Amino acid sequence: MSRHAKNRPPEPSQRWLRAGMVVLLAVGAGSWFLSTRSISEKVGKKTVATSFADYAGPESCRACHAKEYELYQNSHHALAERGIDSALDKTFFKDQVVHHGTQTTQVRFAEFQTQDKKIFPLQRVIGVAPLRQFLTPTTQGRLQVTELAVDPVRGDWFDIFGSEDRQFGEWGHWTGRGMNWNSMCAACHNTALRKNYDPVKDSYTTAMAAPAVTCEACHGPMATHAQWQKKNPRTTAIDPTLKSFNRDQVLDTCGSCHARRAELTGEFQPGGRFLDHYVLTIPDDTDVYYPDGQIHDEDYEYASFLGSKMYAAGVRCSDCHEPHSGKTRAVGNELCMKCHGLPIAPAPKIDPAAHSHHGVNSTGALCVSCHMPQTTYMQRHARRDHGFTIPDPELTKRLNIPNACNRCHKEKSTDWAIQNVEKWYGPKMNRSTRDRAEVIAGARADQNEAWEKILGMVSKEKIPLWRAVEIGLLRNHVSDPKARQAMLQGAIDASALVRATAARSLETQILQGDTAAEEQVQKLLQDPVRSVRVEAAWTLRAKIETNSTAGQDLMLYLAQNADQPAGLLQIGTFHSDRGENNEALGEFQRAVNWDPNSAVLHHALAVGLSLNNQTDKAVTELQTACRLAPNEPEYHFKLALALNETGKLPDVVAELERAVKLSPHFGQAWYNLGLAHASLNELDTAIKDLEQAESADPNSPRFPYARATILLRLHRNTEARQAAERALQIDPSNTEATALLESLTK
Repeated sequence: MSRHAKNRPPEPSQRWLRAGMVVLLAVGAGSWFLSTRSISEKVGKKTVATSFADYAGPESCRACHAKEYELYQNSHHALAERGIDSALDKTFFKDQVVHHGTQTTQVRFAEFQTQDKKIFPLQRVIGVAPLRQFLTPTTQGRLQVTELAVDPVRGDWFDIFGSEDRQFGEWGHWTGRGMNWNSMCAACHNTALRKNYDPVKDSYTTAMAAPAVTCEACHGPMATHAQWQKKNPRTTAIDPTLKSFNRDQVLDTCGSCHARRAELTGEFQPGGRFLDHYVLTIPDDTDVYYPDGQIHDEDYEYASFLGSKMYAAGVRCSDCHEPHSGKTRAVGNELCMKCHGLPIAPAPKIDPAAHSHHGVNSTGALCVSCHMPQTTYMQRHARRDHGFTIPDPELTKRLNIPNACNRCHKEKSTDWAIQNVEKWYGPKMNRSTRDRAEVIAGARADQNEAWEKILGMVSKEKIPLWRAVEIGLLRNHVSDPKARQAMLQGAIDASALVRATAARSLETQILQGDTAAEEQVQKLLQDPVRSVRVEAAWTLRAKIETNSTAGQDLMLYLAQNADQPAGLLQIGTFHSDRGENNEALGEFQRAVNWDPNSAVLHHALAVGLSLNNQTDKAVTELQTACRLAPNEPEYHFKLALALNETGKLPDVVAELERAVKLSPHFGQAWYNLGLAHASLNELDTAIKDLEQAESADPNSPRFPYARATILLRLHRNTEARQAAERALQIDPSNTEATALLESLTK
């Protein structure tokens, strides 16, 4: 199916900590001028002829590999994308009017006509079942995925957005960049695709070795092998030019399409290492995944599988899936029982009837019904979760995480499900996966008790993906020395995924002047895995040498994603952190033009405007960000800081109060709220605010020092002395607190 998630792609996290005007913390300024044009020139381009000369095409495999080809030719891979075919498609085009949302579309063979009489020719088909989508050419080499799709089983047309009425101009409208085939779909529906985006013209000359997911999409280019076979038609020898892939290389090849990820190179080949070409999206402090790891947004299979006990036990894709047909190797529970029906370590032996507590021939007796629940995307495409999670209705009650019991028994209550699983499994339900989900949910809610538990988990976690998740969450708790140590330990982890996450997580420590953290991330610039080098280079972007290996990796990554608003956001942030404010402002403005409904882009544009001393315009952009994302405390906080520059102190207080209401542990917002109340001479209220700041972040010396100054204004000298002493306990070199204490002794 086409690669368009329910929501926009994850955008780079932006957290700025300095109190005062909206500002990006920069470690230094670089002299190398970056633009979308110079990125492309810097990384260079391969010609189409060079890129595809090594590919022989799927028909070259047929004669020698007849059995495999027969399995493949009608598979979902073989039909992943193709031209419109009268024999295959015409039956669905009945010259009819389709009503969808507030729109009507006239459907005719190989074209749609909208209600405003615009005709869109249909050029290609994506997918075969359970839905087929269509591509229409627009301008500048673009193909767009239409919102109308056909269900080949039911034979009906439907809107993939359901009742959601997306408007023209939105990123996710079918004419927008979120539904652009060149960027969002083509790489996984074709073989050896080259996007070939021109950032200056904002155009594409996209090319591919072959349409659809052909043999060479999984086995790699085979022209040399085909030529060798022609020269040796009767030999029983094995072609010495062939490369064999181990099980993890096969998994990474599957993952190259079956993962939610960001492109690093646009040039993955089978046998390559996933993390040399992609940054994997994993559970974090957003709701892309549920806290227990279940898929939420359109997350695909790879990351969930990496977090499963099946993966940890050595299971790989081809153990369950026949790779040429894509079908499972056995039907129903027979597939699972190949391991779980026998005493094969480490798979526990299971009696399906006794274990499931469902009738033998019922849907509930199927292993996948409970351990691989389905989530439906694009209205018709039900996909099974490959995390092999354990249904836990208690997590539904506590955290609103879905469970397989109530997914099936929709008419029953969560309490009903809890009673049954407790009766069937008893103490077994109190398992570590439940604890982990609760801790991750607590960390997302910024609960103080969650951080200590994460620190206890990360040192014991055996599955690398979950170690990466825990290290990633700790970046929001940088004031704790134990969190810092855990992130430093993550930077030398055996898993590249953990090292990459640690490299990104240590950014705030480095911005606060932690030289040990910077030295550790500097070492990661030489890591053997590209995604680790890219994350390290991004963290050190303010002064990275762009001609270094890691610098070039970062440039290639930025170039690869320069056709999407999130990519421009990263380019703009790169500029800003190198002191190139005008260039940053241009990229942020262009990103907003491309996606005017993204709060994070308006926020970034506000940063660029403020750095160029355009405070009034910055306020306007932040107000827009708050309107688009009213529950994001960071935006209200930044709006308060910008309003402070305009002298509107009552409005400053109102926005800060919104920020702390949304995030009660937002220490920086409490601190600024205390200063604002002090400026209004509301000193008792200011002290309470600063006490809240200290409670949220007890390791910041600024908070007790600020409280000491206000206590001094109230002539509460003993309390002022105690607060200043507390600041010095945290930071003995704090000269302001020292001076305040000295003034009290005179």
